[in-house]
Amino acid sequence: MPFFNVILVVLVAFLAGMEGILDEFEFHQPLVACTLIGIVTGHPTEGIMLGGSLQMIALGWANVGAAVAPDAALASVASAILMVIALNTGADATTAINTSIAMAVPLSVAGLFLTMLVRTIAIPMVHAMDAAAEQDKMGTIDAIQIAAICLQGVRIAVPAAALCFIPADAVKAVLDAMPAWLSGGMAVGGGMVAAVGYAMVINMMATNETWPFFALGFVVAAISQLTLIALGVIGVCLALIYLGLKDYAKEQAGSGNGGGSADPLGDILNDYE
Repeated sequence: MPFFNVILVVLVAFLAGMEGILDEFEFHQPLVACTLIGIVTGHPTEGIMLGGSLQMIALGWANVGAAVAPDAALASVASAILMVIALNTGADATTAINTSIAMAVPLSVAGLFLTMLVRTIAIPMVHAMDAAAEQDKMGTIDAIQIAAICLQGVRIAVPAAALCFIPADAVKAVLDAMPAWLSGGMAVGGGMVAAVGYAMVINMMATNETWPFFALGFVVAAISQLTLIALGVIGVCLALIYLGLKDYAKEQAGSGNGGGSADPLGDILNDYE
C-alpha cells in the first residue's frame, strides 16, 4: 500500500478510535469507517459493501452499564484494511469482502482487550484531573482530557498502521490456500451474523406500533422501480403520519373526548388481539 494511503488510513483509524468514545460524528460506525477507508485506498464500492454488511452486525451492539459491546471501530478498520490488501493482490471482490466479514467478529473481541488496556491507563489520568480541579487548573484538565481521548484514537491507529504493512503476497497466499468449502462457509456465516445482528435490533424494537412499518418496508422495498430516495420519502411520510395521529390521540385524551392510550396505532392493533 502506498505510503500516502497508509497515512490516510491511519488518520481514519485514529478518528474511528476517538469516536468509539465520543459518539459525535460516528466515524467508528462500520458503514462510515469502511467507506472512508475504501475511498482513501481507491476501493469505495467495496468499502461501502463491507461497511453495510458489518453495520448490520453492529446494529445490535450497545454498551449496557458495565457490559461493553464488541469494538466496532477496530473490527471496521482492520477488516477494511485486510479487504483492501486482498483486492490489491487481484483477489475477487466477493471473496475479499466475505473473508473480511468473517474476520470482523474476532477482531471486535480483540478490540475489547485494547479498550480495557486504555481505560486502565485512563484511571490515573482521572485522578490527575481531580488534583488539577482542586488547584483550579482548568487548562490542565482540558489537556488531560484531550490526551485521554487521543489514547482511544491511538488504540485503533497503531493496529491499523501495523496491518497496512502486511505483505500482500502473504494475504494472497492465505486466500489461495483457502478451500472452496471454507470460503463458502465464510460467506454463509457472514450472512448469518448480519441476520443475527438485525434480529437483535428487531427484538429490542418489537412493539405493536412498529411491526406494521417493518412489514410494510419489506413490501415496498420489493418494488424495483422505486429508488432509495423514493423509499426514504415514503418512510418520512409514514413517520409524519404516525406522529400526527399520535398527537391527535393525545389531544383527544386530554380533552376527555376519547379513551385509550396516546398511541392510536397500538390501540387499533390491540383490538385485534
